[in-house]
Amino acid sequence: MRTAMLFCTAILAAAGAFAEVTVLENFTLIDGTGRPPVPQAAMVITDGRISWIGPKSRLKPPAGAQRQDLSGKYVMPGIINLHGHLGNTVGLKQDPHNYSRESVEKNLKTYASYGVTSVLSMGTDQDLIYPLRAEQRAGRPSMTRVFTAGRGFTGKGGYPTKVPGMKGIPYEVGTPEEVRRDVDELAAKKVDVVKIWVDDHLGREPKIPPAITKAIIDNAHQHNLKVAAHIFYLEDAKRLVNDGLNALAHSVRDQPVDDALIAAMKRKGAWQIPTLAREMSTFAIADAPPWLDDPFFSRSVDPTVVATLKSADYRQRIRSDPDFAKYPAFLKTAQSNLKRLADAGVKIGFGTDTGPPARFPGFFEHMEMQLMAESGLPAARVIQAATRDSAEFLGVSKDLGTLESGKWADLIVLRKDPLAGIQNTRTLETVMIAGKKAN
Repeated sequence: MRTAMLFCTAILAAAGAFAEVTVLENFTLIDGTGRPPVPQAAMVITDGRISWIGPKSRLKPPAGAQRQDLSGKYVMPGIINLHGHLGNTVGLKQDPHNYSRESVEKNLKTYASYGVTSVLSMGTDQDLIYPLRAEQRAGRPSMTRVFTAGRGFTGKGGYPTKVPGMKGIPYEVGTPEEVRRDVDELAAKKVDVVKIWVDDHLGREPKIPPAITKAIIDNAHQHNLKVAAHIFYLEDAKRLVNDGLNALAHSVRDQPVDDALIAAMKRKGAWQIPTLAREMSTFAIADAPPWLDDPFFSRSVDPTVVATLKSADYRQRIRSDPDFAKYPAFLKTAQSNLKRLADAGVKIGFGTDTGPPARFPGFFEHMEMQLMAESGLPAARVIQAATRDSAEFLGVSKDLGTLESGKWADLIVLRKDPLAGIQNTRTLETVMIAGKKAN
């Protein structure tokens, strides 16, 4: 017996000797929980997870650990985007034929390079997303973690099927039987959330009927799946939340939110995912914004795309949209609604709707944080929405969202303090996913 015990001890010691251990030290910790920053902090990462974190004065570095001095730097959790779209856009063209493992991974690497360490792809995926997700979850990913809604739902011929490149992507459903069949299919593939488009594109397209959206919500809930909806109108938001919707995947943009919606969201525990950058994208490029020349933007965008965005023809095409004059007001309404919902205690997640043409993965996540701050949310609240709270919505708080012992070391290292100004998230120096530098 004693010989066996000594043998087991030797095996465990040998396993420990081969563990990958990294120590980060001398940084200011912003852990995502809302607690005050910790100056002169340290972190021990063992095989990709945080095994110890706290003041440097209490650090007991393991023998043989790789040590990184981050003096003067700030460390916060990786950004979690609850509304992206993967793989369908190349350049400025969206087409399901573009969807390949190569195009999906290119998006994931771009997200990672900007500190977006997890993304929920909202309803435009094809089946190759599932084995890719399974590979990530079986090991330690080196690019952004994937969560997926698979294919989303709309009505027969409904929005967004007339958007270029979108026909055939959503399920088009018209009966409860079709809903049941398709939700069962998604549940068998273990999607992370179910997506519905509830919109008439400013009166131009048929909207999915209320009885069908309720059937989607009810069937998804039978499989313990959350449901998020693309919405535009206040009345749709109120009806869907009262029917059990778990998240508004966009802001209400037609009018101010009212007390009835706020009360329903709080009573039901429904989330708001604002996607302010999406609204900004509908009009901002028409005025050749300065960020088109920002290296933080252009480093991930094909130069021919940047040239197109700057061209007079492209800018005129944006202005020729018959509803162009309305778009800036939609953004302002979304921002004021975000502030009112946040002040009222509604749960706020973080999402951008990046991925479609001219909605740029990575850069727009930082733009979203800026727009949230301009809405009146303190920088600390914006960071919590983009980290801890979004992990909570996904149901992965035990592994992601904050920098605490036992969780994956998904983090970003910044040169400047993001609490002093949310634009300082752009002073990105290093991104780690599961304790490894993202690539």
